[in-house]
Amino acid sequence: MNMLFAKHQNILDKAVKASHERTFYAQYPEHPKAYGEEAPAAGEAAFKAMLGQPFDRLLQDSDNWQGEEVSPYTLEPLKVSYPIVPADALVIAAKEAGKKWAKLPVTERAAILAETLEAITKHFFEIAYATMHTTGQSYMMSFQASGPHANDRALEAIAMGYQELQRYPGQLTWEKPMGKSSIKLDKHFKAVPKGVGLVIGCSTFPVWNSLPGLYADLVTGNAVIVKPHPKAVLPIAIVVAAIQKVLQENGVDPLLCQLAADTSEHLNTKELCEHPDVTLIDYTGGSAFGDYVEQLRGKTVFTEKAGVNSVIIDSAPDMDAMAQNLAFAVSLYSGQMCTAPQNFFIPANIYDEVAGKIRDAVSALVNNPKMGAGTLGAVQSEVTFKRAQEAGALGAKVLLGGGPVNNEEFGKARTCSPTILETTAEEQNVYARELFGPVILLVRTKDTAESIQLAKEMARKHGAITCAAYTTNAAVQAEIEEEMNSVFTPVSFNFTGFIWVNQHAAFSDFHVTGGNPAGNASFTNPEFILKRFVWIGNRTQVN
Repeated sequence: MNMLFAKHQNILDKAVKASHERTFYAQYPEHPKAYGEEAPAAGEAAFKAMLGQPFDRLLQDSDNWQGEEVSPYTLEPLKVSYPIVPADALVIAAKEAGKKWAKLPVTERAAILAETLEAITKHFFEIAYATMHTTGQSYMMSFQASGPHANDRALEAIAMGYQELQRYPGQLTWEKPMGKSSIKLDKHFKAVPKGVGLVIGCSTFPVWNSLPGLYADLVTGNAVIVKPHPKAVLPIAIVVAAIQKVLQENGVDPLLCQLAADTSEHLNTKELCEHPDVTLIDYTGGSAFGDYVEQLRGKTVFTEKAGVNSVIIDSAPDMDAMAQNLAFAVSLYSGQMCTAPQNFFIPANIYDEVAGKIRDAVSALVNNPKMGAGTLGAVQSEVTFKRAQEAGALGAKVLLGGGPVNNEEFGKARTCSPTILETTAEEQNVYARELFGPVILLVRTKDTAESIQLAKEMARKHGAITCAAYTTNAAVQAEIEEEMNSVFTPVSFNFTGFIWVNQHAAFSDFHVTGGNPAGNASFTNPEFILKRFVWIGNRTQVN
């Protein structure tokens, strides 16, 4: 084990340093070429070989195998089945596996977990195809988000746990002078993990959103059960299988990390959430179930829920560059990102000009034969697709109607370009809610002051993960920052070119602040780690 720690110590130390400095750092390159010329084709072949088969890589078994995933690109079932294990059996196995794991020093745990990330890199391309054909993300987004970017977020969680669990000495002799004598105590400090963790995944980012909680649980000594969305199991199943294999190779019970697959007809999520021995829950998804998870008693809960992300437009030195940047931000993965902009607050004096430029930029992008289909990807679910199709019935004027976009590679792909609606500040019944997917609203306001107050109100009441703002006025920028930060929403100012409000970088950007209704936790601040274990000090008097 010392050899394994020596192998990964430099990586861990660099990751700790990066999390402090917040400068650019990426352990896992985001360029496919970094992984060898043959890797993409081998990954595609491995993905295709899994189709129509039981997923037998997991070191867990069952007499009940089921699966229901359908590709948003082909609209054909993947026909991959997974072991369906009863909730109680999963928890019992997790508790048993966690006993030995909890007693390992954090250096050993961190080394094993770093080794699992190295193993996952060997599967990046099959994970990419699995992500593409369960979520509808484009190939490149699937590769980057479920591969190197997810691994970087996982490493970030490992590094923070590795640091926090060594904050205090494990053992010391404490002496208090008492005149001619003294009192001596041997003190032994240890971090005791809270128990069994449950990570509830989502259908759009089944790996990226799951890995931080998964690895935060494991590095702090907890066992973990990974509950994927039944429509997006394969990407995270590949990851869990790789983790289990490395655990077993290093003498750790592989059931320390288990996949809790289920079906839409027989969901196991509530049973797992309410199990008395599940003490930690990480959740990504809609607000209704997120609110339920947050109110569970006796649980430590980390959530990322829905939000209403705003764009505040005051002024810009180059309106065309601004419009092109925002057009890409709203079109990327058909708006199915928790960071995607939705409400654009535009003052009346520049409204017509700005609205026209945004409409034209979106239209130009989605109709570009080289960029449109690849940027939009495919719509993951019929529910999101139907919401986008019916957006015109929300009661607002349709500035640009969304519709299917031809994908030359996948003729049956479920595609939908963004619908742009026009409304006014008074019509909150239209825009004061999340409209997940390719729907955006341009809201005409009296002035920038009203725009700021409406964006602030949306974040306070409904939550927000991002806010984009454009202004050439330093005083206005300061006001936007202060007002939005007061409702715990970060602001991205004046983005143009190849950087978008949707993007959050590991080791630098906090993803979700935990301060508004969009979620109660953040990737990755110390609280994300510290709440998963308890410091305990034992004392023995020395005579």
